[in-house]
Amino acid sequence: MNDYDKLFIGGRWVDPSGDGSIEVVNPHDGTPVGRVPHATTGDVDAAVAAARTAFESGPWPRLTLEERLAVVERIGSLLTERAPELATLITRQNGSPITFSTRAQAGVSAAIYAVTASIARSYPFEERRDGMRGPVVVRREPVGVVAAVIPWNVPAFAAALKLAPALAAGCTVILKPSPEAPLDANLLAEVAAEAGLPAGVLSVLPADREVSEYLVGHPGVDKVSFTGSVAAGKRVMEVAAGNLSRITLELGGKSAAVLLEDADLDLAVPTIAGASWALNNGQACIALTRVLAPRSRYAEVADRLTAAASALVVGDPMDPATQVGPLVSRRQQERNLDYVRIGQEEGAMLLTGGGVPDGLEDGCYLAPTLFGDVDNSMRIAQEEIFGPVVCLIPYDAEDDAVRIANDSDYGLSGAVFGADSEHALDVARRIRTGTITVNGFATEPTAPFGGFKSSGIGREMGADGLSAFLEAKSVVLAG
Repeated sequence: MNDYDKLFIGGRWVDPSGDGSIEVVNPHDGTPVGRVPHATTGDVDAAVAAARTAFESGPWPRLTLEERLAVVERIGSLLTERAPELATLITRQNGSPITFSTRAQAGVSAAIYAVTASIARSYPFEERRDGMRGPVVVRREPVGVVAAVIPWNVPAFAAALKLAPALAAGCTVILKPSPEAPLDANLLAEVAAEAGLPAGVLSVLPADREVSEYLVGHPGVDKVSFTGSVAAGKRVMEVAAGNLSRITLELGGKSAAVLLEDADLDLAVPTIAGASWALNNGQACIALTRVLAPRSRYAEVADRLTAAASALVVGDPMDPATQVGPLVSRRQQERNLDYVRIGQEEGAMLLTGGGVPDGLEDGCYLAPTLFGDVDNSMRIAQEEIFGPVVCLIPYDAEDDAVRIANDSDYGLSGAVFGADSEHALDVARRIRTGTITVNGFATEPTAPFGGFKSSGIGREMGADGLSAFLEAKSVVLAG
């Protein structure tokens, strides 16, 4: 059990101001995993006050860049040392397969701190420009106190995407993890303290939506970086606007995998399987949940995808052989099952899955599910299901494929598969999405990540992600 009775506020473990708690249970079998205090608005006030003091008069923003980056890199190194512990904790907390937790939840998350430090070393924090009346010094300074609100699906990774650049920039941070997945954030707090973060620079406040809204609307917060649903993102934007707080929103997705006429299915099908059903049990905003296939190859694609989904190993996420584990909660399982029903009512053909696998009824499971004969106007093709459910959509011509791919409120990720990679790149250029891969599936930590349309505002990762925590200031040298 990972039980905590104190909150990490301003770099110290202190008694919470309330007596509420959050219990975390294993979605595989419902057994208890841990418990943390439920932060209150009073705890938010204390955390913001500590962050404001640390930013206004503490050492952190005034350290040299190299001094800050040494701490950022130390956080990554300590997370790497504790990666097996972190991966196991997230698997028990979230239901992510242990292989995924080891590689992506723990491994990649730890690496983000080193990547961010490398980017910061070459970032132009100050530069001179020739102006119309003389030279100008353009500085980029830390935005201030940051509220970092992260989701439950990839909590350590989402925290790294916000915390690493915010710290490198010289900001102070209040990290607000989801009540479904708060335990790894406390492990991160332990690591940050050991790495040498000064007092006040980081607080961790597990809490529900009401307390989160209070944090986002707090007048002491300069910047809100949020990852979550579109509905919640709209509310964050509305509340933060009251203080003109800067915002970054990384929201949902309904990403398309476009198979061109000459696509290599030996490459495309396993890639799609790994980037949809087997990508954190389908609980990933970047998942390829719409597959667009030319009618000339539709039957072949349907057969291959059906076989791939049916062959995936579903079960205990602690088993290294497992490829698809449980959904994070019973509520999430019920949501997915509702969409399975909706898809059938809309007239889509259930090719495989759609129910709870035999022997796994005690957990929050859904078998990898594939719908065929999907029209892009159907709810299952337009709405983010956030689970192991994929829609197969036929198209007639290449322009039709691009139109369907773009016919979405979202624009976060995607892929194009074709034998001619240059032609596939041309198609990728026409699809309005923040990240798209040609003949594969990837995100690149050194490149900007974020969405078009309802998938968000702003970018994370790369130099763009660092810029999100900086304000530009012009110093005109008049004489």
